[in-house]
Amino acid sequence: MQAQPQKAKADQHGVVPHEQWLAARNELLKKEKEFTQLRDELSKKRRELPWEEVEKNYVFDGPNGKVQLADLFEGRSQLIVYHFMLGPDWAEGCPSCSFLGDHFDGSIPHLNARDVTFAVISRAPLAQIQAFQKRMGWKFKWFSSNATDFNFDYHVSFKKEDRVEGKIAYNYSMTDFPSEEGPGASVFCKGAAGNIFHTYSTYARGLDIFLGAYNFLDIAPKGRNEEGLAHTMAWVKHHDKYEKNQVVDAKAEWKEPAKMHDC
Repeated sequence: MQAQPQKAKADQHGVVPHEQWLAARNELLKKEKEFTQLRDELSKKRRELPWEEVEKNYVFDGPNGKVQLADLFEGRSQLIVYHFMLGPDWAEGCPSCSFLGDHFDGSIPHLNARDVTFAVISRAPLAQIQAFQKRMGWKFKWFSSNATDFNFDYHVSFKKEDRVEGKIAYNYSMTDFPSEEGPGASVFCKGAAGNIFHTYSTYARGLDIFLGAYNFLDIAPKGRNEEGLAHTMAWVKHHDKYEKNQVVDAKAEWKEPAKMHDC
């Protein structure tokens, strides 16, 4: 007698009839709806935060020359800035920031339709930014804050003297941080009189919400599958560096991209 093929076993999961699966799914749906409501409440609280007026006149280098912070609004009243980790002498941008960068271009027309302008700012010189942007195939507006205090004032670049016993002020606390650059997003609003206000900034895990790929992974059976990694995003690479059968080094720590003179 020919052996019957065995059904694949679900790894560490119960396999149940559809009625039981549906009951379990409906229980989870209750939690998902609670989460959605909590997220809406949190977003409302975020919008109710007080604002602070921007006192400095920041001037950036852009593709068409010098531009002020006010110019980045492009006639709209709201501006979101992503602080991209690309230091003045880095050979390439941070892989994790590049992971976010892969999500930006498609969102911009939709943001513009809602009176929001989106811009990316890094401390690297403009020529360095443009070379990396061309390599990655991105189209979003990217400016250099190299000659300004902008990155330091919004706590995404750090000087040696900023470290106190090895810690720096990042994400609203003193913390260990392995780099001279950090990721973040800052939001601004322009008043009717032209005054610019800083309304919000977020860092670290607060940037998760911009990562559509993570949201897809969150509904996949294995999820993000980052447990046990020494560096949570150790698996992330520039999109032009992934290999067909990628192997993740679970012990790999985060390290700053190579300096230009080291390449």
